[in-house]
Amino acid sequence: MVKNLWNEKDAQGQEGLEELVYRSNLLGTDRAVCNWGGGNTSMKTVEKDFKGDEVEVMWVKGSGSDLATMKAENFTGLRLKDIQPLKDRPDMSDEEMTAYLQHCMINHSNPKSSIETLLHAFLPYPHVDHTHPDAIISLCCADNGKQLADEIFGDRYVWVPYIRPGFLLSKMIAEAVESNPNCELVLMEKHGLVTWGNTSEESYHKTIEIINEAENYIENKVNEETLFGGQKYETLEESIRVDVLSEIMPHVRGLVSEDQRAILSYYDEADIMRFINSVDAPELSQVGAACPDHLVHTKRTPLYIDWSGNAEDIDSLKEAISNGVAEYRNKYVAYFERNKHEGDVLRDASPRIILVPGVGLISTGKNKAMADNSAGLYKRAISVMRGSTSLGAFTSLTENESYNVEYWPLELYKLTLAPPEAEFSRKVALVTGGAGGIGSAVCRRLASEGAQIVVADLNVEGALKIVEELNETYGDKTAIAVKMDVTKEEEVKQAYIDATLYFGGVDIIVNNAGLATSSPFTETSIDEWNLNMNVLGTGYFLVAREAFKIMQKQNLGGSQVFIGSKNSIYAGKNASAYSTAKAAEVHLARCIAAEGGEYGIRVNSVLPDAVLQGSAIWGSNWRKERADAYGIHPDELEEHYKKRTTLLVNIFPDDIAEAVAFFASSKSSKTTGNMVAVDGGVPAAFTR
Repeated sequence: MVKNLWNEKDAQGQEGLEELVYRSNLLGTDRAVCNWGGGNTSMKTVEKDFKGDEVEVMWVKGSGSDLATMKAENFTGLRLKDIQPLKDRPDMSDEEMTAYLQHCMINHSNPKSSIETLLHAFLPYPHVDHTHPDAIISLCCADNGKQLADEIFGDRYVWVPYIRPGFLLSKMIAEAVESNPNCELVLMEKHGLVTWGNTSEESYHKTIEIINEAENYIENKVNEETLFGGQKYETLEESIRVDVLSEIMPHVRGLVSEDQRAILSYYDEADIMRFINSVDAPELSQVGAACPDHLVHTKRTPLYIDWSGNAEDIDSLKEAISNGVAEYRNKYVAYFERNKHEGDVLRDASPRIILVPGVGLISTGKNKAMADNSAGLYKRAISVMRGSTSLGAFTSLTENESYNVEYWPLELYKLTLAPPEAEFSRKVALVTGGAGGIGSAVCRRLASEGAQIVVADLNVEGALKIVEELNETYGDKTAIAVKMDVTKEEEVKQAYIDATLYFGGVDIIVNNAGLATSSPFTETSIDEWNLNMNVLGTGYFLVAREAFKIMQKQNLGGSQVFIGSKNSIYAGKNASAYSTAKAAEVHLARCIAAEGGEYGIRVNSVLPDAVLQGSAIWGSNWRKERADAYGIHPDELEEHYKKRTTLLVNIFPDDIAEAVAFFASSKSSKTTGNMVAVDGGVPAAFTR
């Protein structure tokens, strides 16, 4: 049952647009009521125009927004007096309608109104809701849906055959409602629900009431034992699924990134697995989309992998996925060619949803949030198929109907409302020591240009703080934190598994975890020596090696940036252990670069010096030890370092982050095995 979320206390005192926002957010909060980005709501009221005259205005959802999160500024106000005469027209193209409605706006800074604006305007009710509830679409996609609707709703509804949203559909709905004085709702074949009320509260309650009438009827028909033809496969144990996914996710990511690089998500909830593991899933999944709003994000059909579920045979699974993606792409191009209109441009031909028996659902998107949205929409499709097949047979749009929605200019327009992609969009960057001064600056710099970030640090609490900051600044799901002690092989491997399961793989790594010690050579203990070698040598080796393996599997190239030091090429006094480890570090980078070239994996090093700001190293004994080495007070150290540079400058974390961004970017796409010093110019450390 769909829960009624209306709260009198929250709703009290809201007027005008505020109550429309409240109602819309409630409807969008439950995805079983309304898809992400789909549906629309409206209210008719009286406003004052720029002259101070009172005019009838309809506020309607703006294109490209989501009911769950939209605010007042996401609605568009239109003058009803200008819209009403359109009811007398026999037809109107999308282009004509869109242009006309722009002239009806009371404020041209409002967003473009929904394609279904006229549906709301032509109905005579103050408040109108159009939603895509699972239960209602289950009924509307059942081959016997209209007959069952008669049984459920009697003469209280009208059924409108499927046509693409626009002028004609809006007019059909208005005329059908007008001809039925008992009408309380509209069922849109293969599409959704329209309800209304005299108040915002009445409209909301009616929507929930109608959905639950349908859901009650459906649930009485569901037979869990025979659902989807029963179960053919069993879900693998979680630990085994993780092993399988850590192997196949980078492989999948490489395959689906042929046209555009993709970020992946993975889901294995019980309702998803019940469908994927079922007898009917291979055929049922290929019938088509459950709702027109799904098409742009899930495509018409998913890729179903015909695999035995034998976890010991990963190679056969990889082969099945490779063959499946290639076949899917060929079929998608053929689908495009059969249905294209003049001016249409082929979009990414790879699947958005991949179903693997025993394992789960893999979704793709330009970023983590969009990959999750695609998966969420397909989860809704599974719910619809569950209902439709319990009532009769699941039906969908025809191939041509599907294409005409997927490549509909007004639908594609919504995609243009997203922020433009940047240098690191669609890429995943893992930064070790990500909670520290340099590491956090690198995370911010890469995220600012679109990267998905894995903040790896021994200090998990610090890493989580950086993640919270990144997600708040650059959008939810921009970053995750992973615990990583770079000296422990299993922790390094687990961190990459976590990153792979969350984002699908990795494109950029910044080997930045660090420490520093200072002792005269004769006082350097074996423990101090080993500590430096373990963190700065072995640690960098482990982090780079595991990244290299993933980059090979993806076959998309990659960039590794090592954070060395001025001491990588300069013999630092009283720092033999640190300097030797740092020298080994940059030579390791060159060795990896020599092997990585054939895979498009670039490895370069940045050599900072004296980056005191925000550094845990410089907050430790290292500051005093270095000051002692120079015979000065620790408080004088920053000025000392500044004066010894030829440019007379201090070096800050953001300076290092800028160099890292250069090496990670396409600007250095033909550069590998190199290093750049960001030290203000220390003559003794000039490369030669």
